[in-house]
Amino acid sequence: MIELHYCATPNGMKVVLMLEETGLPHRIVPYDIFEGDQLRSHFGRINPNRKLPAIVDLAPGAGEPPLAVFESGAILHYLAEKTGRFLAPRGAARARTIQWLMWQMAGLGPMGGQASHFLRYAPAGQDYATQRYIREFDRLLNVLENRLAESPYLAGDDYSIADMAVWPGRASAFVFGRDDAERPATRRWYEAIAARPAVQRATARADLKAPDKYLGRHQKLSDAEWSNMFGDAMHAAVRAND
Repeated sequence: MIELHYCATPNGMKVVLMLEETGLPHRIVPYDIFEGDQLRSHFGRINPNRKLPAIVDLAPGAGEPPLAVFESGAILHYLAEKTGRFLAPRGAARARTIQWLMWQMAGLGPMGGQASHFLRYAPAGQDYATQRYIREFDRLLNVLENRLAESPYLAGDDYSIADMAVWPGRASAFVFGRDDAERPATRRWYEAIAARPAVQRATARADLKAPDKYLGRHQKLSDAEWSNMFGDAMHAAVRAND
């Protein structure tokens, strides 16, 4: 049994895709990050970084205690090793999968996240920061297009955890006006993954739907919500480390 500590973000959906593809028994532990659920002490013992998602593998191996794993890319890698699926055991395909997974974790994901932040949450007058992240996000989308123009999937001929890492962020990017009309290879790849039965099951699950306050181009947070997400409450929880 895998416990998935979850909120409705692209990072959370990455893990759901893997769980649906592999059929691993799991249960969802939902968090409202605007209300500060991630700042509570019990979650700090699972993920000291206080970010979602995280998992707890209640049966990692014979006689072993439950194991917590945080960071979405690390979770995908762990589940791939656990199941022997969506990550080649050796060779070039494995190396390509890991490098594109790291590319998403270090580049596409963070740049898309920062673009989203400045578009949706930042006070007016942040034009330089907004444009800096949007332009870098677009550059990385062109890197993605170039790769997919030469390969069916990121690691080669086979669907892998690298594709699972990227696909949910591409889905959410449409909210911010990043149209794939000029990126036909990305569109082909996106639609092929969207047609997978496991992806259709994941995206149809009622228990995974994002509440309205997670959506929309411009968001107005209360002082408490801002503090829980980006401000003093988040920083205090990490300093307390309880």
